[in-house]
Amino acid sequence: MQEILVLYYSHRGSVRALAEQLAVGIHQVPGAVARVRTVPRVSTVCEAVETDIPADGPPYVEVRDLEQCIGIALGSPTRFGNMAAPMKYFLDGLAGAWVNGTLEGKPACVFSSSASMHGGQESTLLSMMLPLLHHGMVLLGVPYSEPALNATRSGGTPYGPTHVAGADGQPILTAEEVAVAQAQGRRLAQVALRLAGGR
Repeated sequence: MQEILVLYYSHRGSVRALAEQLAVGIHQVPGAVARVRTVPRVSTVCEAVETDIPADGPPYVEVRDLEQCIGIALGSPTRFGNMAAPMKYFLDGLAGAWVNGTLEGKPACVFSSSASMHGGQESTLLSMMLPLLHHGMVLLGVPYSEPALNATRSGGTPYGPTHVAGADGQPILTAEEVAVAQAQGRRLAQVALRLAGGR
């Protein structure tokens, strides 16, 4: 089985819910399995540190996860039209992976959640794409041939799966958001397996 890394940061659970659906889509592709990981919070207090193992949810990501997986799905909540600080902090520390070409040629996709319909989801997705391009990754979106992309009245964009959580931060995905996330997971796994087979 070839592994696809589903890496995310989630503050109130919406991005985690999307990550779980991307993993479902990945598992629907024969020969592919999702490796789900998260990143620790960033503290404004310099002395504060997170424990090595999160209290709940998946383990924290390590560089070896990037090396061992054949594709990556990257998710973050929207912070004023940009990715959240914990994800940016992790990506900023990947100079060694960049120098070594660890991610070069691997496929990637991005996903996000915001409180409001026009809360900067697409610009957040684009902000996550930029470091992936610098690493030489192959970016995948959601094609309009995916029926849920045309039917959604909430989250879901051609740039990647999204969720509109509302002011109360509900991590409950709509049927269309689930369908878009699973379709993106399947697409990522299919392309990753094809690319890995050519190596």
